[in-house]
Amino acid sequence: MPAWIPARLRHLAKPGASPTDTTLLTHFEKLAQARDYSLSEGQRQVIDCMAAQLARLARGEARSLYLHGSVGRGKSWLLDGFFAAVPLERKKRLHFHDFFGRLHQGMHRHRSQSNPLGVTLDELIGDCQVLCFDEFHVHDIGDAMLLTRLFGALFERGLFVLLTSNYAPEGLLPNPLYHERFEPVIRLIETRMLVLEVGGDVDFRTLPAHCEQQRFTQGCYAWPADSTQRQALGVPSPQPVQLEINRRPLRALYSAERQVMFAFEDLCERPTAVIDYLALTERYDDWILDGLDDLANSSLAAQQRFVNLVDVLYDQDKRLLVLARHSLAESLGGTVADLMRTRSRLGQLQQHCASG
Repeated sequence: MPAWIPARLRHLAKPGASPTDTTLLTHFEKLAQARDYSLSEGQRQVIDCMAAQLARLARGEARSLYLHGSVGRGKSWLLDGFFAAVPLERKKRLHFHDFFGRLHQGMHRHRSQSNPLGVTLDELIGDCQVLCFDEFHVHDIGDAMLLTRLFGALFERGLFVLLTSNYAPEGLLPNPLYHERFEPVIRLIETRMLVLEVGGDVDFRTLPAHCEQQRFTQGCYAWPADSTQRQALGVPSPQPVQLEINRRPLRALYSAERQVMFAFEDLCERPTAVIDYLALTERYDDWILDGLDDLANSSLAAQQRFVNLVDVLYDQDKRLLVLARHSLAESLGGTVADLMRTRSRLGQLQQHCASG
């Protein structure tokens, strides 16, 4: 038996060990009870499969897992619970936005090397054995081509990969102009990973116990953002300032200590990126986004940036105040993918109408 297997995991590697060991299920049941809800049947089925792979992990025979399903079905919660239960030190839990942004940066920095991807992976994940990715999706053909190489490299390293996505593999990169070119990644995922749907009728993000634990959900979506409403919400007066993010200038309407305010136009209509939002979350905990109109009136690029921004703020658990011209139902009329997830996340904010 490999020496790196901890004592707590070795019993699972013994011949005849049950792949449906109840330890992991008990672990998740306790986590659910702490949040005052019960596991759904779909979650239990996924946990059973996780337990089986955890047993095989000790023998080096585990098959990576791809969890997909509608928003709010507990995919990230299952990933976090599994990650906490894996008794290995060489493991990493990463948000895919963050990882992929840093992957791009590293490959650019090491472009003179013979294998920039390998060198960058050495920097980002080292010798980890379990890698958990949350919120995996792809909409850009350039990213899609890199993903083929990335997944191939991860599996060559013998990593156990667990990732979550709102999309089944066939639903990734839905643009018909590019989908065929992404087929190699889809086939690789389906060949090397167990694809599991996390089903259920309950949106766990709407449960009070979930909202109380997040700083993001303590934020507010306010409309029509007139002067009286702004004053009531304590919105600071604009004091435009130029920030430097990733060696590029970015205008903010206000910046003081851990609070920042941006105009929608500056943050979403201009060429900003996920790596910029991630860098900003290291500086600021309280965010104000001013001037959201109906996304349907914005470019597809701006719509995608807004989706990405909300994803980053949600994952990094930053408080967000959106100052909009219309209600949430009237503001997210765009056509870009992933708006369902954005609606779900913004729907968890306190809704504040000036006339309400």
